[in-house]
Amino acid sequence: MAETVIRFGIIGCAEIARKISRAIILAPNAQLSAVASRSVEKAAAFAKANNFPPDAKIYGSYESLLDDPDIDAVYVPLPTSLHVKWACLVAQKKKHILLEKPVGLNVGEFDKILDACEANGVQIMDGTMWMHNPRTKKMREFLADKERFGELRTIHSTFTFAGDEDFLKNDIRVKPDLDGLGALGDAGWYPIRAILWAADYELPKTIIALRGPILNEAGVILACGASLHWEDGKVATLHCSFLTHLTMFVTAIGTKGTLHVDDFIVPFNEKEAPYTTSSKSWFNELVTGWEPLPSQNMVFVDLPQEACMVREFARLVGNIKVNGAKPDQTWPTRSRKTQLILDAVKTSIERGFEPVEIAN
Repeated sequence: MAETVIRFGIIGCAEIARKISRAIILAPNAQLSAVASRSVEKAAAFAKANNFPPDAKIYGSYESLLDDPDIDAVYVPLPTSLHVKWACLVAQKKKHILLEKPVGLNVGEFDKILDACEANGVQIMDGTMWMHNPRTKKMREFLADKERFGELRTIHSTFTFAGDEDFLKNDIRVKPDLDGLGALGDAGWYPIRAILWAADYELPKTIIALRGPILNEAGVILACGASLHWEDGKVATLHCSFLTHLTMFVTAIGTKGTLHVDDFIVPFNEKEAPYTTSSKSWFNELVTGWEPLPSQNMVFVDLPQEACMVREFARLVGNIKVNGAKPDQTWPTRSRKTQLILDAVKTSIERGFEPVEIAN
């Protein structure tokens, strides 16, 4: 039986929307049906540059796209400061929402979006693409293996990239009125999610921002870090920055094994996804090497991870559309927990690096 094809519209022509446009085209159960910008000319140029189907509709306002009865779902790549307004409007139009991260400037904003989604029976998912890479499932299987990995005790994760002079002056991610969370919202979202993922989405008890965050003249975070603490003794650290070389890793350490991946956000090659595991390793007799050696693992993928994300989102939407299912709460719950931790890091920085307790 053929899958239900979900018709997507995009509001806004952000750079990331180029990647998601391609993903919608590649996903077998999705159709790229419309794009809207604040001018018809910009929307038309975006559609042409990104190989939209010839019958895709072009709109000169976001409202026009939202009023289109032929659109099932809307991808929202707008600046974070606009999320609460436009995501709520999308939901009120009974259209499902694929929302760029961070999902809001704070969890209160995201709760307004969730209320609108619940009131209108629509699915929401954030745009954390690596969650949908087949590698992520394989790595989860290792973490869940008590014999090979044991009990999780420590997690470390980092995402940094060096923005050039133009980026640091003009990008929306350094503007307090557009993406006021800066590097914490844009880059920090990923290690926060990675830590939650490794901890099977168990929220930490306490967050403490690390000293030495770097802010620009407008007060937007350009680099920061934090430590996370659980009641059972688990600990984690995260670091994010717009000022240092491209680096993205997550390391999870258990009582019997270790998982490490160097390219967890964007794989070095979109068709291959490597990761390293070690289990019950120790030194050899002369302490000149390891026994056994860590295992190098490779997962080969048929679809880029962003297309896997679109496929899964469209599957959930199709289940609602055809079978009358209720929206799946897995993804919005994960989004909210990620935002809660992000908020706590920001609060700890603002309070002079005091511990901040997480409250659901």
